[in-house]
Amino acid sequence: MRDYLDINYWTDFFTGTAARKRLTENFISLSVLQGLNYLLPLITLPYLVRVLGPEKFGLIAFAQAFTGYFQILTDYGFNLSATREISIHREDKQKVNEIFSSVMTIKIFLCIISFLLLSLFLIFIPRFRSDWLVYLFSFGIVVGNVLFPVWFFQGIERMKYITILNIISKVIFTICIFIVIRKSSDYLYVPLLNSLGYIIAGLLSLKIVFKNFYVVFLKLSLNSYIKQLKDGLYLFIGTIGVNFYKNNSVIILGLLTNNIIVGYFSIAKKIIDILNQIAVLISQVLFPYISKIINQDIEKSLRLLKKIGAGIFTYTSFIGIIFLIFPGLIIKIVTGNSYYESILSLKIMAFVPLFIGANVPAVQILLSKGFYKQYSAIILKGALLDIIINLSLVPFLSYIGSCISTIVVELFVTIYLIIKCYKLKVLESIAQNKFT
Repeated sequence: MRDYLDINYWTDFFTGTAARKRLTENFISLSVLQGLNYLLPLITLPYLVRVLGPEKFGLIAFAQAFTGYFQILTDYGFNLSATREISIHREDKQKVNEIFSSVMTIKIFLCIISFLLLSLFLIFIPRFRSDWLVYLFSFGIVVGNVLFPVWFFQGIERMKYITILNIISKVIFTICIFIVIRKSSDYLYVPLLNSLGYIIAGLLSLKIVFKNFYVVFLKLSLNSYIKQLKDGLYLFIGTIGVNFYKNNSVIILGLLTNNIIVGYFSIAKKIIDILNQIAVLISQVLFPYISKIINQDIEKSLRLLKKIGAGIFTYTSFIGIIFLIFPGLIIKIVTGNSYYESILSLKIMAFVPLFIGANVPAVQILLSKGFYKQYSAIILKGALLDIIINLSLVPFLSYIGSCISTIVVELFVTIYLIIKCYKLKVLESIAQNKFT
């Protein structure tokens, strides 16, 4: 029998055939999921824009962006910190139970706080009170995300469960959209159906966790919860920054203009976001793997990241060229109309996927080596810059100001992350298998 405490066994395991097979399986699973993430929105987006019109579509986009802040709070960076912890301790059943129990307890508590905060907005702020049902129904996505322990499945590298459950929820949601949404006044059903899909997937995922992986929910000491909060703190700060500068444009645009303008801008941004999912897919698949082997097989880790970076650069450059040359055709295909504002937005933001994808290797290195604080500081600076640019430009340039802010901030963050990686001598220290 092999000695499972022998580091050489695990080095062989994670750099051999088993690791490649598991990595390939995870990549295929998430590729199928992301394929649906591209396909289904490309089917529903044109339909919803046509049926609801830019104004109601903009309202829903604004509500989703706003409730997205509560997703930030409830995630608390656990999608990275807890994934890394589960990945490292996956063979220790007791430790896995402790991590799962503490993280889920904290997330449920944060969800309750989020709902109370949402209630205050709906009661006291007219902008939200007038469409309170849209925001209330949109909040179901937050509940569903809390229930769905994506971080657990990523940590144990069993992405197929994420894929299967998401396929079920997304396909049901898509079918219901075409059955239920018939006219503009049906707009309330869009966030409701979306939320129900997320909640159903979350409940099913918990059943799998307890039944298939024999995870036991434990009552832990206060110190266990504090430890998880500390571990996720800097990643939480970084996540706040990422989501702030991804949602700020929609929020500030909505507060300073109107739902119609938000709708025009959101059409282009939705197209950009859908295609950005490829880089998200690559990061999700790689992170637990890189976290596990970066201190065991350094050279292979760097070679893999360089190849991934080259691949991302190639496909995002191609996407940028297509967006730049054919924005009118793309908007026409997606919406059925040639909305000038959407066409111009897509053209201006054509190379945003390139800027976002280019930072994947740097992010993988920094987070896998535990440089959470440095990563978070960069992201927060990006979020602050986004607020400044949006508040400065939107009053004068409307949606064009939001487009400019998106470009500048994504480029700023990417360049800063790469520079920080070299400045900390991460690459050199990794090559020497030591910290600087």
